[in-house]
Amino acid sequence: MNRTLVIKATSGEEDPERCNQAFTVAAAAAAAGVDVSLWLTGEAAWYAVPGRAASFRLPHAAPLPDLLEGVLAAGRVTVCTQCAARRDLTAQDLIDGVRIAGAPAFVEETLQDGAQALVY
Repeated sequence: MNRTLVIKATSGEEDPERCNQAFTVAAAAAAAGVDVSLWLTGEAAWYAVPGRAASFRLPHAAPLPDLLEGVLAAGRVTVCTQCAARRDLTAQDLIDGVRIAGAPAFVEETLQDGAQALVY
């Protein structure tokens, strides 16, 4: 059975360790060949905008742009519909390969056989 790891990042610069943990776990899983879906919600939605991840700083952490690139290369990245709307973000504002989707898509992903969801 193929397993899918669905990770929801709910924070950004206001809680850098929690934010970094979500990206680190997603990138590590993607590098290991796991089917990964990373959801960016709340302030984490900003990291789907080109150049924004480069401003993220956390000592002893891998650079956020590198982690995001790793997930995009081997998995999926989604920005929450409502989170994007609250920040006036559209699909044209986002990094190539990042989609915008809502709660129904998140629920569908997390309820599939073999899925494991983590929320940070």
